[in-house]
Amino acid sequence: MPRYKSLATIQEDIADGLITCEHLVEYYLTRIQSTSDLNIYIEDFGEEALQRARELDEKYKENPASVGRLFGMVISLKDVLCYEGHGVTAGAKILEGFKSLFSATGVQRLLEEDAIIIGRVNCDQFAMGSTNENSHYGPTKNGLNPDKVPGGSSGASAVSVQVDTCLISLGTDTGGSVRQPAAFCGILGFKPTYGRVSRYGLLAYGSSFDQIGVLANSVEDIALTLEIMAGRDEFDSTSSSQAVPAYSEQLQFDKKVKIAYFNSALHHESLAADVKQQTLDLIEKMKIEGHTVEGVDFDLLDYMIPAYYVLTTAEASSNLSRYDGVRFGYRSPNAKNFEETYTLSRTEGFSTEVKRRIMLGTFVLSSGYYDAYYSQAQKVRRLIQEKTQAIFKDYDFILMPTSPGPAWDIGAVNDDPVAMYLADVFTVQANMVGIPAISIPLGTSDGLPIGVQLMADKFKEANLLAFSKQYV
Repeated sequence: MPRYKSLATIQEDIADGLITCEHLVEYYLTRIQSTSDLNIYIEDFGEEALQRARELDEKYKENPASVGRLFGMVISLKDVLCYEGHGVTAGAKILEGFKSLFSATGVQRLLEEDAIIIGRVNCDQFAMGSTNENSHYGPTKNGLNPDKVPGGSSGASAVSVQVDTCLISLGTDTGGSVRQPAAFCGILGFKPTYGRVSRYGLLAYGSSFDQIGVLANSVEDIALTLEIMAGRDEFDSTSSSQAVPAYSEQLQFDKKVKIAYFNSALHHESLAADVKQQTLDLIEKMKIEGHTVEGVDFDLLDYMIPAYYVLTTAEASSNLSRYDGVRFGYRSPNAKNFEETYTLSRTEGFSTEVKRRIMLGTFVLSSGYYDAYYSQAQKVRRLIQEKTQAIFKDYDFILMPTSPGPAWDIGAVNDDPVAMYLADVFTVQANMVGIPAISIPLGTSDGLPIGVQLMADKFKEANLLAFSKQYV
């Protein structure tokens, strides 16, 4: 079976009688089996996916017009997204054995358009990490070089698309967790505006940062998936009531635009020389094509990571308090009383990195430190938002590298969490401000993929997707 890069091609071949949904799912299940050494899937829904494929094939056979817009789309889910009747553990021991009683709104909307979910994939625990090594189930490996990390926290989502075990994957992006692994794996990674897609059914890390994102091989598939998932949801008060454009029908782009890049980013000490050069080459190409691309001053770049980690760890400290060993999930067998149930269950159920972030968050929220850290970080966030909005008054997009360099060796930063945090230096801005962003493949560095990132103003996904399509 050919490797499909878009839903349109799959649907064409189904219409021509070359394949069926059942054959497609069988192929993807074979790919899951043959790539098991990469540790992508926590669980595949093989028999269930096949049965759903047969039912959809029968539905199509009876009336081709009766199937949904996502007929033929096979999807993997990051293990932080709820799917009714299926396990969801956020890659952590603390949720061992837990099954969701409902589906995330985004997931449900895709199912209603006849998508097929083939399994749930690995991730850094509670989406806390940039390497996909911080998982109860062990690290996921990069499909292009198993000695390298795939990025994180949606690393396995990226690899599931990279090695052709599904057509697209749903990940989550709190500070770059869709875009950075997309760059490391040579695919597309898209994060929408905060509130564009409901967060209902997403196990929260940082509630004011988290967004469901899409990893795929084509802009067309991202646009259609977003179009279906987006929109107001009564279960999520932060979801936007703004009308959802027909993104999939607005992918033509024929105007000249103004693009800003940060001088501080392209001269950042962490940026690899060849990543910088390829980014400059793309800028030159855009100029030749008639676009205006200019460097602008942005003196807050190095404040973003400290402010981001103060704020997200504070939110994580609150969000993860519900995992207590009492109501659901893992409960320590060593506990002898109520206090030990709490203490031991959380000690044994959370990884070192999750406990580190909970403690950091509790510290910055504590009496005597709240004003010094949390309040200051909120002020920095406001300054970043204001400065970013000022740029969008004069420019259509902001361009910068997705990551300072390509994927590194598995285990390379395990003893240096700060080095891992700093890898997000170019991606956290979109989450701090709540704007849409996409990572598109740029080339290679040391034989490994790298990406370039484009950001747009809030709710400008249509322009961002249409413009990005020209460079895929």
